[in-house]
Amino acid sequence: MKKRTKIQVVVAMGIVFNILGAFLAMTFSIPFYMDSIGTILVAGLLGPKYAMLTGVLGSLTSGITFDIYSLYYAPVQLLTGFFAGILYHDKWLNGWRTPIGSLLVGIPTSLASAIITACLFQGITSGASSTIVVVLHHLGLNLVLSILVVQVFTDYLDKFLAVVLTKVIIERGRLYEKWGISWKDTVKSQKSLKEKLFY
Repeated sequence: MKKRTKIQVVVAMGIVFNILGAFLAMTFSIPFYMDSIGTILVAGLLGPKYAMLTGVLGSLTSGITFDIYSLYYAPVQLLTGFFAGILYHDKWLNGWRTPIGSLLVGIPTSLASAIITACLFQGITSGASSTIVVVLHHLGLNLVLSILVVQVFTDYLDKFLAVVLTKVIIERGRLYEKWGISWKDTVKSQKSLKEKLFY
């Protein structure tokens, strides 16, 4: 199978995982987002660039079809794909480093999510975690701080569970051997193509 076809199949699979995860989380009011499973899966197989593409396309599709809030969180998917892709290929999402790597992915995404949630929605979104924000705020905690605390906690657990799940999928299904393409290899192939076209 050609490299381009492999990339298209993996990205499409990642988008489906993101949409299904987000739909299940919204339908059953799960306090995690489950919308980055496909992004992290693609990050592990293809690297940050295609993971970012997967995340944004998943957010746009979810936003158009069943969850309008998802559109506004597309920048969070960009951060997830970028950091997960780099950390996965630097071995920070493997073995004993997994909790630390998940935290490194979760911190920037939780900050971005908190800013979007506070500035655009005053803490109320379609996610079940909004209930926790309301409870903390009514207990006297500042709204922005309530959102930040909830986002850090839920984002970390969400990313950690997504990393563990995608590792199981990749390893049990031997997906890297079948579909994995080193992101450094994709960069090299693009450079060689440019050289052929312009030099």
